[in-house]
Amino acid sequence: MELTEIQSPFFTSKDLETDQEVRWCPGCGDYAILKSVQNVLPELGVPKHQFVFISGIGCSSRFPYYMDTYGMHSIHGRAAAIATGVKLANPELSVWMITGDGDSLSIGGNHLIHTLRRNPDINILLFNNEIYGLTKGQFSPTSHVGQITKSSPMGVADSPFNPLALALGAGSTFVARTMDRDLKHQQLMYKRAYFHKGTSLVEIYQNCNVFNDGAFDVFTAKGSKPETTLFLTHGQPLVFAEGTKGIMLQGLTPVIVELDKVNKDDLWIHDEKDLTKAHLLSQFFDKEHFPRPFGVIYAIENKPVFNEVMKQQIVDSKIENKQLAFSKLLKSSSSWEIK
Repeated sequence: MELTEIQSPFFTSKDLETDQEVRWCPGCGDYAILKSVQNVLPELGVPKHQFVFISGIGCSSRFPYYMDTYGMHSIHGRAAAIATGVKLANPELSVWMITGDGDSLSIGGNHLIHTLRRNPDINILLFNNEIYGLTKGQFSPTSHVGQITKSSPMGVADSPFNPLALALGAGSTFVARTMDRDLKHQQLMYKRAYFHKGTSLVEIYQNCNVFNDGAFDVFTAKGSKPETTLFLTHGQPLVFAEGTKGIMLQGLTPVIVELDKVNKDDLWIHDEKDLTKAHLLSQFFDKEHFPRPFGVIYAIENKPVFNEVMKQQIVDSKIENKQLAFSKLLKSSSSWEIK
């Protein structure tokens, strides 16, 4: 279904609000994400009772309390397993997994990569604030080298995870990135994720204004955003810095160019289905002076969907003539001798 074909809403965003007091710190980026999700769901043409939100442990994982849908606040790192089980039990449900960089990339890392590998039809929203917020400021798997935190007073010694590169390496069929302060872009990514058939992973840069304030200012501040962000559109050239710079490929090496000095037809054209180029884009994470890509980096639908495969196995294993099958079993040559 194209985004332009979305049906009339069954409910409004107001209908998704609960009677629970939202217990995030004032100014937390989670508020913007919550509001964006509540604005998107009514536009998907799905009744409210078909939505389910599953979370693990962390600040982000309070999310199900604030959504008037079905949901579960589960255990640390295990949201992916539970979300997969919910989808298997009732494939008609729209299952959304809410998680953070600590919950899904540390204790839940193994669950995450195997969920991406299996490809159940669920949507994963990964809130990345590059810190452990709920437990008061320890470094997380996405914290930067040298970052001073309560658990790294001399600076983080670990190299951080690159979440999108990890997802691509695990075989994810939909990988995207957005940020908490860009509500319009957020909502577009959530719609794209919903209509994707298979597991979708959307990494969200989310500011923790108490323990890691300003971690993403370089991508959101008016003065720096044009030079540091690259918003991707399928079929369009990679252009940034308010249309003054672009990116070309010399073989498989990305190169930043001034647009007034090159032929625009030679620019790198974004192709969501190109895995090789998706890997290159994910590596902009580590490239100094390169803008950070936002948008859908990779999206394919040619991989089997886990819940559909499991459902077909059940159908295929059903025996039409159970009486005949039982008779054959009794008369079969297979036997066991108990002494």
